[in-house]
Amino acid sequence: MKYIEEYRKTDLQKNLVKKIHKISKKLKKNIILMEVCGTHTVSIGRFGIRSLMPENIKLISGPGCPVCVTPTSYIDKAILLSKMKDVILATFGDMLRVPGSFSSLEKEKANGSKIFVFYSPYDALKLAEENLDKIVVFLSIGFETTTPLIAETIKIAKEKNIKNFFILCGSKLIPPIMEFLSQDKEIEIDGFICPGHVSVIIGANSYKFIPDKYKIPCVISGFEPVDILFSIYLILKSLINDRPKVINEYKRVVRDNGNIIAQQVLYSVFEPSDSEWRGIGNVKNSGLRLREEYKEFDIEEKIKINIGEVKEKKSCFCGEILKGKKIPFDCPLFEKICNPSNPVGPCMVSFEGTCSTYYKYERR
Repeated sequence: MKYIEEYRKTDLQKNLVKKIHKISKKLKKNIILMEVCGTHTVSIGRFGIRSLMPENIKLISGPGCPVCVTPTSYIDKAILLSKMKDVILATFGDMLRVPGSFSSLEKEKANGSKIFVFYSPYDALKLAEENLDKIVVFLSIGFETTTPLIAETIKIAKEKNIKNFFILCGSKLIPPIMEFLSQDKEIEIDGFICPGHVSVIIGANSYKFIPDKYKIPCVISGFEPVDILFSIYLILKSLINDRPKVINEYKRVVRDNGNIIAQQVLYSVFEPSDSEWRGIGNVKNSGLRLREEYKEFDIEEKIKINIGEVKEKKSCFCGEILKGKKIPFDCPLFEKICNPSNPVGPCMVSFEGTCSTYYKYERR
């Protein structure tokens, strides 16, 4: 198939749903499949895919939204920076409304802090060049999809000898968190729908350790309904045949080794480090920090950021939802208090957040 409309054909969808129902009868237990991509979460909700599944096939959402997994401590650091004299904060738009312990960047902007929203970190670098008497800090969050561009921007800053541009490190890596979840006996994931965008960068081979080590099949999926339904069918087929492996359903975009140039740029500037994930905790080698030769662009190397005690909203279930242990309907705040107009947690803030998706597409 060549055109996007072909991946939305009703007859193909119906055929795949029938195949999923038929093959599910051969399974001896309930099956839990997790998608680890916010765009997949949106597609599953938007196209009503969850409602098409047999009773013994459960689709759960994992930590696939970069805004959602950013811990409260990171937001608190950003807020503290925004209050400092001569500091200009630059960020992707979704970060504005994420609540910290006591405030949000949106509130601080309303109170007069210099906070700018950009689509590209390079725009933040240009802002630094135009304001040499200020410190410009870009909030570096995201997965392998966006981080190569941040890395390239830092390389340009070094080449141009720009001394007032910095980042607050918060970028994360997908394979380590998938390994962490593979070991969680409370969830017992039977199959992964692997992220499409991330896989374009890191390649299909990056997931091979999961079926090899944990016997969990992985399918890299596109984002259209036929993509997702076919990916679910392929996982179920792997389970029945007892041949867990990585299958690349998204071959029209994803290659085995990914985008080598993007990987080289990323790892020439960053290196893996332990990182905190909201609701999950510290996960070994799941984050990125600047290499020694680029440490000068780390704002925490220049300014000591002491945020004090982090205050988590105990009534918010975002952490459990990100692990796939709860769904938004389980949260006592969902819809009643927490909604897109009044988000209590980041899963309702981001367009790709699980709570936001359930609110838009799956409310009962």
